[in-house]
Order: sequence, then structure tokens, then C-alpha cells
Amino acid sequence: MVHTCVVAGCRNRRTPGTTLSFYRFPRDPERKQRWIAAVNREGWVPNEGSRLCSTHFISGKQVKNPRSPDYVPSVFTSAPLSPNTKEASACEMYDKQEAQVEAANALLFLQGQGRFLEDHGQMRSQEEPESISSSLSSCDEEDDKTEDGIEEEISLTSVNQRGSPVQSIPSEYEPSLEALKKENMELRESIEKMSLTEASFKNDPEKVRFYTGLPNYFVFETVMLLLVPHMKGDKNAKLSKFQQLLLTLMRLRLDLRNQDLAYRFGVKVATVTKTVHRIINIMFTTLVPTAVFWPSRVELRKNLPAALRCTYPDCAVIIDCFRVSLEKAICVDVNQEVASTALTVPAQSTVNELKYVIGVAPQGVVTFVSRGSPGHVSDKHLVEGSGLLCKLLPGDVVLAEHDFDIGGLVGACKAELKITSCSYNENSQSGEDFSLVGALSDKMNVHRHVGNVIDMVKRRYCMLTGPVESPFTVIERTSNVSTFDKIVQVACALNNLCISAAPLE
Repeated sequence: MVHTCVVAGCRNRRTPGTTLSFYRFPRDPERKQRWIAAVNREGWVPNEGSRLCSTHFISGKQVKNPRSPDYVPSVFTSAPLSPNTKEASACEMYDKQEAQVEAANALLFLQGQGRFLEDHGQMRSQEEPESISSSLSSCDEEDDKTEDGIEEEISLTSVNQRGSPVQSIPSEYEPSLEALKKENMELRESIEKMSLTEASFKNDPEKVRFYTGLPNYFVFETVMLLLVPHMKGDKNAKLSKFQQLLLTLMRLRLDLRNQDLAYRFGVKVATVTKTVHRIINIMFTTLVPTAVFWPSRVELRKNLPAALRCTYPDCAVIIDCFRVSLEKAICVDVNQEVASTALTVPAQSTVNELKYVIGVAPQGVVTFVSRGSPGHVSDKHLVEGSGLLCKLLPGDVVLAEHDFDIGGLVGACKAELKITSCSYNENSQSGEDFSLVGALSDKMNVHRHVGNVIDMVKRRYCMLTGPVESPFTVIERTSNVSTFDKIVQVACALNNLCISAAPLE
């Protein structure tokens, strides 16, 4: 939902890339009434969708401390407030002055100058209450000097217990105050860099790559825009939509445990578990169909790497299998499905790992991922029940490793199976270079090419290296697919959004 500021004449609205914040009207009746009075729209009452942008607050954000000047919005360029709001504005200005004075007092006490203000406060303690109004008037004059209507210079004055103004801070203390301000700003920037906030990711591609596996913030934002319409807005949610997606990607990318993520985001473990499952389901139904799909024959031939144009011009897919170990072995009764597979296993079988068949286009893009099957299932049975054969067209060429006994299955689809006699060890490829366009000069390197794509996905999303936790292997009744099957496909979809193992020409 696109939010627009309700202040008359303000055209700010929430758009991708904006640094503005938009705030709901407070639930507290008294504070809410003061906000409505500050907006100054006659006869207008806010609803659930009404928002006020951060430009109407002195510090650029609302503050819940009643003594802060930003407890109520005060930066407006429109017409002056109505007479009904003058009383509230006077109180607001008085609160603003008190907050400014407290800040100045705190800084001076840090330098051992608190006695100076206390002595002068006692000298002026007998002044008349009328001085309060004169002080407010002086604050109004200071407001007129606000630079660019956003950042106001703090008036270095103090008040005693009765609220009477005292002498300004001597000029010799101004350099120390400026140094403290600078140090405060540096500390704020340092905290911002260490925090997991949206602002800290926008201008830091390395941070985006480390925590999400995506190449830059633009790709992250694109994924976010795709998922947001399907993410329900919960008013009581402790995590924003940005944080929910970031938490899930960190789970896939770094394979962090739920307790670790709970500490990082300041929530309960149950919240982390619920968030990961919900976002994975959303990505499975929205992102996977968009990023993992079988390309048309025209597109395959159009972008076929030069090394394959002479040897395998009709190559449609390169297939291989990979395995993921289970954290806890599963005992399966006869005819029971294991980890989303439709194949049966012997009575009381013990499943220690899951097996997947993956299809990769010659360009290095994942175009097919099967559902997980028990590790002892043969490659032939795995391919037969995966749905891969249904995607083949007459004349297509399928490249596979020498131990794939699926020639008859592929031939039944009027396609052709080409075996690459290459001894490949999945674990030995960790140090290989992913740029293999030049290495595809003969069929010996074709299987090595798809192996590097699998290795790249596992490197980018460490959760696929296993072992798989037991809760992720449970088959969901609604979709008949286990959560880990969804995670594998989501990881391949996210990998397709990055630079492929064999870049397109």
C-alpha cells in the first residue's frame, strides 16, 4: 500500500528508494488530538491508513518521550494553526525548550560545569512567571531561523526548577560542545553500519552479498517488491517486512540457527521459526515460478554457448544429482512417502540423506529441480518420478553423467541422451573457477560445468550443504511438499537472479 502524507500541501509519499518514514497517528487520545490539531485540517479525522511523514518532525522522526519537541509534529510550511491549537502549541514549545535545556545541562555536567548552571539558576529563581511567555517568544524567533525547515539550531539556555531562563553558555565552552556533537554523530553512524536496518544495506553491496547472497541492493529490492503484495500486514508484528525477508535469507545464506537469529533481531525463537516458514512459502509460490522455468527451444538455441554449437546444437538440458545429509535419520514404513517423494521404499528403511535431480541450461541457469527422494533411490527411478521427462520435446538432446541409466526413458520422449564420460567428484570442485565458457570445448567438460552450478548454489546458500534439521523434512498437508524441498527450489531461484556459472554471450 502506498502511503501519502495527510498534511495539506505535503506531497510526500512512500516510494521505493525513499528515505522518508511514515507514522500512524498515536493511539493515546490526548497525544492523537494534539497531532490532529497540528495538522490543522478543519473537520478532518484520521483513519487507520492516515500517515504523517518524517519531514514534519525536527529530528526527522517521532519521539515517544512527552518532554521531547518531536512528541508532536511541529515542522509545517502551510498556514498558521487555528486559534483552537494555540494553547497546545504553547505547551509544545515549552516542552521543546525544556528538552533542549536538559540536553545542554547533560553536556555541561559531563565537563564538570554543572555548578555554573546551578548557581545562576538560584540567582534567577525569583523571576516572575511572565518570563516563561517571553522565553517561548524567543524560541519562536529561533524557530524562524530553522535552516531548510528541517534542522533547528539548539538554543544553549537553561532553566531552573520553576522554569525561569538563565544565562547562556559562555562562548569558551562552544568548541567542546561542538566536539561532543561531532563525536555523537560518529557514534550514530557507527551504530547504523553495524545494525541490520534497511538504510545500512542500501549503500553497502558487500553487506548485501554477505547476508543475502544477492549481488546488490537493487536485486534485493526487486525480490522485496515481488513478495510484499503477498506478505500480510500484521499490526502487532515485531519485525518489518524488510526484516522478515532479511531474516529468512540469512537463514538460507549462513545457515544460522533460530536461536542466533532471535538474538540478532530481538525476537523469540518461535517468531523466527514462524517467519522463516511463512516467507519460504511465499517465495516458493511467487519467486520460484518466475525465476526457475524451462526455456523455449528458440531461447536455448539463441543463447547457446559457442563451444556447444558445433557439438550439441540441440542441447536442451544438462542433468545431474546431488545429495544432502539429514541431521537425524528417518525410519520409514512401507509405502510411506519420504521428503515429498512419490516413490515407495522397503519396510523399515532408514533414510540418512535426500537426493535431488537438477537440470541446468547450457548457459548456466537452473531450469529444473526435483523433489527430494531417499538417498538409496536409483537415478533412473528418480528421473522417472521427477517430471523432467514431461518437459522434453522431440529432437532435444539431454547431457548426463555416464552412470545415468535413463536412455530408454529419454528415447520414449523422442529425445536423445548423450553420456559424458567424466569422473566428477562434487567435493573436489570447491576451488574451481566458475567462468567455464571457454572450458566447454569438449563433452568431457559438460558435466563439470553443471557440477560447478550445483557447487555455486551450495556455496551461496549454505543451508543446502546440510545436515537438514528434522522440522524441515516434514511434509505439509496443504502442498504435499516438505519445507526443505521448497528451500532447495528457492535457493536455485535466488541463484538465477545472480551471475550464472556460464554467462550468456
